[in-house]
Amino acid sequence: MLPLTHRDNRGLVNRLKDKVSGWLRLVLADPNAKNLFLFLLLNFSFAFIELFYGVWTNSLGLISDSFHMFFDCTGLIAGLVASLISKKRSNDRFSYGYVRAEVLAGFVNGLFLVFIAFFIMSEAVERAIEPPEVKHERLFVVSVLGFLVNLVGIYAFQHGHGHSHGGGSHGHSHGGSHNHSHDHSHENHSHDHEVHVELDSLAGNSHIMKGVFLHVLADTLGSLGVIISALLMYQFGWMRADPICSMFISVLIVLSVLPLLKESILILMQRQPTSLDRTLPHCYQKVTGLAGVYSVQEPHFWTLCTDSYVGAVKLEVSKNVDPKYVISQTQRIFAAVGVKRVTVQLDYSGM
Repeated sequence: MLPLTHRDNRGLVNRLKDKVSGWLRLVLADPNAKNLFLFLLLNFSFAFIELFYGVWTNSLGLISDSFHMFFDCTGLIAGLVASLISKKRSNDRFSYGYVRAEVLAGFVNGLFLVFIAFFIMSEAVERAIEPPEVKHERLFVVSVLGFLVNLVGIYAFQHGHGHSHGGGSHGHSHGGSHNHSHDHSHENHSHDHEVHVELDSLAGNSHIMKGVFLHVLADTLGSLGVIISALLMYQFGWMRADPICSMFISVLIVLSVLPLLKESILILMQRQPTSLDRTLPHCYQKVTGLAGVYSVQEPHFWTLCTDSYVGAVKLEVSKNVDPKYVISQTQRIFAAVGVKRVTVQLDYSGM
């Protein structure tokens, strides 16, 4: 009979194997997650090759490009983790589910990339002042291979930032003699199903995929910069081409990550979706045009995750209004512009 500790260890290993195999099944079942996982393996492997050759050839351009590839890997890992977490069902504590994992992953990844860009730029400036000897004859082949690896990434993710919208609309209703009411326009059992469908449709989300695509595109241009610097050093012996290439890469990193950071910050700050800035005022006009609706009060609209919008409005209505009609028509008006989940509160007026 096996000792207790040995049996416990074997049980732990088996549980770990089951969990990992479950994760792999989830990843391979989703096309975007599968692309992320396969390119992660390729990118991570080649990042080590670039780092090794960068140290061997004393090329800061290649070393900085390898670090960029490593941080691209963090973006890929963040995408995989967000994809897995996003599939979890909503519960009492996380009533909207876990789809915002993609926003947090994008924001954290963006901060890391800005940090590494600053580090590369500072090193490049130092080397531009006193350029070291670079073994450029060993640099060209691996930089071309890095360029080809990133072309694979561009091909894999060029459509990766497409996604589907999901969601269900709902409101709240309580009967009673008080002067305002809420109306639930969905059945009790349908809510969990709607949320689960929504989370499934958002798995592998465009926020992460767009960030990964931008990073890979910048990395591809960075690899092209390393190739150009290697040619310049080979043809003209211009050793400053290497730190200039590094500056180019650091600028590309920042430019590629700024849109991701900006979008993440706006979502986390609960800003009204920028794509709805022009359409929402027209929606308010349509709602006030409904029979018995006097005004729209306290409208709140925010982004749950990429292009998945949620809203809540309070309507001042007459006492004789049909609440089901007003709520259903209001939700239809906002659904037409992409807001699939709207909570409508009715305040009855004595007018």
